Amino acid sequence: MKTRCLVVLFAMNCLVSHAAELPRSSPEAQGVSSSDVLSFVEAVDKIDSLNSFMLVRHGRVVSEGWWRPYRAEARHSLYSLSKSFTATAVGLAIAEGKLGLDDEVLKFFPSDAPAEPSNNLKAMRVSDLLRMSTGQQTEPARTSKEPWTRTFLAQPVPFKPGTHFLYNTSATYMQSAIVQQATGQTVLDYLQPRLFEPLGIERPTWETSPQGISTGGYGLSIRTEDIAKFGQLYLQKGKWQDKQLVPAAWIEAATARQTSNGSNPASDWDQGYGYQFWRSRHGAYRGDGAFGQYCIVLPEQDAVIAITSGVRDMQAILNLVWDKLLPAMTSSALQPNDDAHQELQQKLKGLTVRLPDSASEPKSNLGKKYVFPANDSKLEALTLERDAADGHETLVVRVDGVEQRIVCGRGQWHEGQAAWGALPLQPASTASGWANEACTLKICFYETPFIVTIRLKFSGNDVIVTSESNVGFGQTKQPELVGKAQ
Repeated sequence: MKTRCLVVLFAMNCLVSHAAELPRSSPEAQGVSSSDVLSFVEAVDKIDSLNSFMLVRHGRVVSEGWWRPYRAEARHSLYSLSKSFTATAVGLAIAEGKLGLDDEVLKFFPSDAPAEPSNNLKAMRVSDLLRMSTGQQTEPARTSKEPWTRTFLAQPVPFKPGTHFLYNTSATYMQSAIVQQATGQTVLDYLQPRLFEPLGIERPTWETSPQGISTGGYGLSIRTEDIAKFGQLYLQKGKWQDKQLVPAAWIEAATARQTSNGSNPASDWDQGYGYQFWRSRHGAYRGDGAFGQYCIVLPEQDAVIAITSGVRDMQAILNLVWDKLLPAMTSSALQPNDDAHQELQQKLKGLTVRLPDSASEPKSNLGKKYVFPANDSKLEALTLERDAADGHETLVVRVDGVEQRIVCGRGQWHEGQAAWGALPLQPASTASGWANEACTLKICFYETPFIVTIRLKFSGNDVIVTSESNVGFGQTKQPELVGKAQ
């Protein structure tokens, strides 16, 4: 009896897991050309670096790929794509009568309000937060010195709210704080039964402020398919498996042009802004985040595109979507094209973040310990070891008194954990390669867009160390350090 119950439970879990996934289909069956999708994948593969891509047409995944070591089951940092989820929480709270679109912001934080708030601050409403039109000229800071809500309310409001667009992550944080004030739950907890669980989004994580409030404007991590599900929910006007999760009226308002933000017809950042959604060219709209995290919804094509990446030129990715993928979609099913579909599948299976060049074998310097003078990076010593059995290199570093061993696959990705610079210890894949007595190591923090390239140039008794991140909010290249053999 016990065994039978376990079998039934296992079967039920499998059914739930399967039901949580979007259905799959060949591209041609959904009116999409495999050849055109392949052209898109080949084009974006030349950009360093894409992390993942998923195309959904008529509710079915027709193409998907991950650049190793990124993988389907790993969560990924969304950065400002988180804003669209926060706005959804606001919409749900409004639908439940917990707050109102025209509620004044000050009413939620009386203890954080300035002693004499300006008339413009008094006039700021929830709708102004949503459409990035708070009336502030600069974005309020978010530090550990005082509550972020207090800092926000202390910021001057020189413009009448609703008249001046300013992309403002702190305004999204205020939305998160308002939802928590109104419901008694963080945005993460509030969305769990209302959005994440119905969509089958498992184990989402969200960073919090020092005050324990979901950061709102960034900090959410979910899988690529979860991004696609969110876009599909919006494409379906808030309906999911015959249940209305989000009011259709909210979907319409959130994705409409609520404010003007520019006039450049060639820019996807000048097409207007909704409630934490960007309007896009070609009748589309999207949520997006730093370094190329995208949830693109194309109502006219009945399609959703989810992309994660670590790129500096975000417009370049969208240009390829419009140039390559948009023409790939037709109004009716296409004849099967097995050869093109197979070629696309092979390309998708072979995607990988570029590995370090490996044109030569190391001749010396292995096993030597190099020490460094005091430096801002706090790198004190390093040793490069090699495993004779598998050829993997291990970088042994001591940073600020803490030793770390980073095992790197020779010409392949090695799974483990790593920390480097400002990036704390976390899941990472690493690889190494040699050329001209120099060793290049890559650390791919595959739950983020960040890929760090470290180069060790050996010369006599010295090693010259440089490191650079593919993307970053500030300086990406660290100063050169010189260590001496001990």
